[in-house]
Amino acid sequence: MFGGAPVAPPARTPVEDEGAAYTVIARKYRPRAFEDLYGQEAMVRTLRNAFATGRIAHAFMLTGVRGVGKTTTARLLARALNYETDTIREPSLELREEGRHCRSIIEGRHMDVLELDAASRTGVGDIRELLEGVRYAPVEARYKVYIIDEVHMLSTGAFNALLKTLEEPPPHAKFIFATTEIRKVPVTILSRTQRFDLRRVEPEVLVKNLEMICENEGARVEAEGLMLIARAAEGSVRDGQSMLDQAIVQADPGQTVSAASIRDMLGLADRAQTITLFEQVMRGEAGAAIETFRQLYGYGANPDQVVMDLLDHTHGASVAKAIGPNALVMPKEQALRLAAVGAAVSAGMLSRVWQLTLKAYEEVRRAPDAAAAVDMALIRLAYAADLPGPEEALKRLQSGEPVSGGGPAAGPSGGGGGGPASRQGGLATNAVARQMTAPMPSTEPAANLKTFEDMLALIDRRRDIRLKLDVERFIRPISFRPGAIEYEPGPGSPPDLAQRLVTRLKEWTGERWLLSTQGGGGAESLWEKQKREEREVRAEVEQHPFVQSVMQAFPGTEIVGVRQLSQPQPAEAAPPEEAEDED
Repeated sequence: MFGGAPVAPPARTPVEDEGAAYTVIARKYRPRAFEDLYGQEAMVRTLRNAFATGRIAHAFMLTGVRGVGKTTTARLLARALNYETDTIREPSLELREEGRHCRSIIEGRHMDVLELDAASRTGVGDIRELLEGVRYAPVEARYKVYIIDEVHMLSTGAFNALLKTLEEPPPHAKFIFATTEIRKVPVTILSRTQRFDLRRVEPEVLVKNLEMICENEGARVEAEGLMLIARAAEGSVRDGQSMLDQAIVQADPGQTVSAASIRDMLGLADRAQTITLFEQVMRGEAGAAIETFRQLYGYGANPDQVVMDLLDHTHGASVAKAIGPNALVMPKEQALRLAAVGAAVSAGMLSRVWQLTLKAYEEVRRAPDAAAAVDMALIRLAYAADLPGPEEALKRLQSGEPVSGGGPAAGPSGGGGGGPASRQGGLATNAVARQMTAPMPSTEPAANLKTFEDMLALIDRRRDIRLKLDVERFIRPISFRPGAIEYEPGPGSPPDLAQRLVTRLKEWTGERWLLSTQGGGGAESLWEKQKREEREVRAEVEQHPFVQSVMQAFPGTEIVGVRQLSQPQPAEAAPPEEAEDED
């Protein structure tokens, strides 16, 4: 199956090398028109307006990461500047029809379009030789176009040689520069060019390109596999197409390439499993986390890639906490799981986990045994996830509350003067004494909360009226088990409801809870159930014959409310009066 509805292939003629048995996809599907540049709509719109108004710059600087189309855009610009057909005799970005000079420019043999690789020709002499021909008019085309790729590789002298010509070029000369290292290009050069930053191509956009190629090639790749390739490409169209070229041969001809085979090809861990690993770490389950990692490691996942996924999940949980799960580019189920983790912990905790995981990534890359380094990192992360932050710990110590996740601090073993260690020991001892004398808040084990109604009863006993009202009104329960609640939020649900609920449940039960939201499938909230029952009772009352007779007898009568009267209790029999003693 394809990764969704197939995208109509653009009108392009694939580049085929004569005599070659096979042309790789990255060359075969190189864009032949500006409309085929995926993810660069802003640049194309600017160029189209510039060409339409005749405000065409004399020098262009194209920058961006590898594989986003810098060289391809430079060649398209050279064609657009010299575009000429029987009906068009001016620069144009409408390149659907092949012009007189297009074929020779594409094949790199046009006399007036010179392409220079600055990585191999970096010296002043090379640039001077190139500039010698700038003053001469073009032989065939409208403009002489100079394309310099990887321009940041030029020497300082070569850049200086370009300055004068670049500032005041002859009207028939145009310069197009491309680079991946824009910071290495002198400001004096940048100020003389019109700069375009080619953006990384988003995964969902790149998937459409890969779907189109699969359709044209007659290949079948699972949608999840295409998304894995798009993410691994890191915004590079060329990288994504090269990976697809390799992925297509992972299955026999006519068979569907599975996501699992692509994951093995790329050396990636199962993303759902790494989210499970992340959840275990955030719950402080070190043993379970190590077992999950060893399963992934046994399947062939690289240790550093697993830690990189943990970094990615920490970032995803933080983003989902800040702006919601819809901001995450991943399957909905995975986004909701990360959002549940983000709702269960504070932003400060996620920030600390990010720093610890980032440090762990460097350790794993340097360690002689990468798998052992991941084990140690998971233990450290699991224990750190259950510890309060420095500010929270200080507040608890000052108020005499217990600091969860760690044992009491011990004072110094020996006597001593008033040094720093002694003072710290005294503070710790005083904190422990306060903890021993302060009343411990009573907790109720999470195992005692077996149903949603048990949780509501706990909230009611704790007299958190606002939380009780919000839970009754906005939570549509889907599933409930000790430590985990899955629900559908009702319309108008407060954005901090999940955070308040997990905070209170952890405070009252002493255990960490995870709340997961779904877009549908929840039962009625208690408030919705109450309103529905009231409507049903009202409808039943309105249909009662006696009520209808009253409504007919008194036109305009309106039922403003229905109130259930309590049934009168039968009077208890009075004890028999004792007979008075007769005198």
